[in-house]
Amino acid sequence: MTHDRPEILQDAPLGRDSAYPEQYDAGLLYPIERAANRKPLGIEERKLPFIGEDEWHAFELSWLNGRGKPVVAVARFRLPAESPCLIESKSWKLYLNSFNQTRFASRDEVRETLLRDLSAVAGAPIVVDLLGVDDEALMPRQLPGECLDELDIEIDDYTPSPALLSVGDTIVEETLHSHLLKSNCPVTGQPDWGSVMIRYRGPRIEREGLLKYLVSYRQHQDFHEHCVEHLFMDLMARTKPERLLVLARYVRRGGLDISPWRGTPGERPPEPLRLARQ
Repeated sequence: MTHDRPEILQDAPLGRDSAYPEQYDAGLLYPIERAANRKPLGIEERKLPFIGEDEWHAFELSWLNGRGKPVVAVARFRLPAESPCLIESKSWKLYLNSFNQTRFASRDEVRETLLRDLSAVAGAPIVVDLLGVDDEALMPRQLPGECLDELDIEIDDYTPSPALLSVGDTIVEETLHSHLLKSNCPVTGQPDWGSVMIRYRGPRIEREGLLKYLVSYRQHQDFHEHCVEHLFMDLMARTKPERLLVLARYVRRGGLDISPWRGTPGERPPEPLRLARQ
């Protein structure tokens, strides 16, 4: 199957053969403006209807110290949802690989380099943490709340269908999750597997319809970040909660995992939170 490259990705490395650099090169990073994908959802860049972050973990980060000895670390990055750009994942991987044969005087120099380069491309300050490979923060946990995956339902719709969402009259405060989220890369068509958590206060969401709705993304083509924003906007429009948090934890690909979350003001995700599949 062939996939047309969106105009904003015409010069991106995604879906192309790429040479892996051996020396540091910040020019490898490729920004993607968020506005183009937000416009069809009715999201105005200067008036976002949510707060949130895109959390990335990089498991293939290594560099040389001043004596040429390799150092390895796991990097955690947090991009604010209000940044005008996200960073295309393959360009990010190529950029991180460019550290492999580059000497840095200290761990702090690596962190400051990452912070400077990534903030410049995203268009907003990001957060960078360098973790040891055995850091306790990297140990897998389970998503909180009730899992929907054992519901015995029939599904025949695999494109996003917000009409599947419905609510009852009872006001509840609950957390639900599913591991059946799947979407596809908009360029390569490769599957993106994930888990999603929904925490809300408002009219009780009908569970079977919610699970059908989450599965309806199975053939949808979009970036992780935009899928989460799509989920958030549909849930706000169809279920009208007082408070809402939508968090997705996507399975690692190419040494990177992406975990976006979007919420109403005041919401924060549980921390630290990584799943076994990541």
